Amino acid sequence: MEKKFFKGKKVLITGHTGFKGAWLSLLLNKFGAQVFGYALNPPTSPNLYDLVYSERFIQSYIGDIRDFERLKDFIKETQPQIIIHLAAQSLVKASYKDPRFTFETNVMGTVNILEAARTTGTVKVILNVTTDKCYENKEWVWGYREDDVLGGHDPYSNSKACSELITASYRNAFFKTDGNDKNGIAVATARSGNIIGGGDWSLDRLVPDFMRSMQALENVVIRNPGATRPWQFILDSLFGYLILVKKLYTEGQDYAGSWNFGPGEDHNKTVGWVVSQLCINWGGNASYTIEDTSNEHEAKFLKLDSSKAKRRLAWSNVYSLEEGVDKTVEWYKEYLNGKMVRELCEFQIDEFMKIKDSRDK
Repeated sequence: MEKKFFKGKKVLITGHTGFKGAWLSLLLNKFGAQVFGYALNPPTSPNLYDLVYSERFIQSYIGDIRDFERLKDFIKETQPQIIIHLAAQSLVKASYKDPRFTFETNVMGTVNILEAARTTGTVKVILNVTTDKCYENKEWVWGYREDDVLGGHDPYSNSKACSELITASYRNAFFKTDGNDKNGIAVATARSGNIIGGGDWSLDRLVPDFMRSMQALENVVIRNPGATRPWQFILDSLFGYLILVKKLYTEGQDYAGSWNFGPGEDHNKTVGWVVSQLCINWGGNASYTIEDTSNEHEAKFLKLDSSKAKRRLAWSNVYSLEEGVDKTVEWYKEYLNGKMVRELCEFQIDEFMKIKDSRDK
């Protein structure tokens, strides 16, 4: 069980102040891990990191992943056994506005993590979390597999494809060992679908845009309602990462490489379908309008083939997409009603784990 494995482990999370990083920090803390974080200040206000008082249960350092010397010093000081690399410029629209920052962060940030880790001596596992958008999207109807061609039209997607290639280069050039692979650093990348869940206030993402509009008593404005994406709940994705990290730690290079963590067929829905479900769950007069004034390219269809993770890691989504939407709306409603955010997150983690554990027996 992942909970027993992580107890006492020293885990460094880059990007711990972001939406996914804050959830992961809280989850690992519940598992008894010694958690360290390296990231920029939280990107929005409000933000999940501050609301769960993350500094009270992890050792946090606010720094830029592009600053190699500071990053290297922090890793030497904390001596983690496991690094989960989440720090990134993670928005497609923002990558058009500032491609230089996007490439510097997502490409050189990855180089800096890998280079610092290989000089430390304590690191056994590195998981680089990239994106489902790292593939050269041909808009075909079947799911992309881990050995399909990487690419990316926009700067964000392309920078993540570069991050994948950099990780593969370091794995092959520096982290494999002769004779006994368990002595090297086991390195993998994780490519997830579109993540939904409570506590996301990012700009230009469907769920946060919807919630801001509901608070303002306005219709949410969406682009490309026919675009299809592999949606999944935040905890489904994070548990996939942790299952993989455990395997990398215990089995070494046998589990190195790239891994898809995407939903089943029934989770690949259009933006229009998801926003309609959000409106139904929110109730009242919740509605949306369609506006497509952007000239920026955005893929219409994207799907992942996660059969490798299902077969070798015994991983699959615990929640259906309908359940994931329900849990997401439930989170924001409870938050707006004044419930303590850490208590709310831990309740959803406990609820998720209970279902997962009963299914795994």
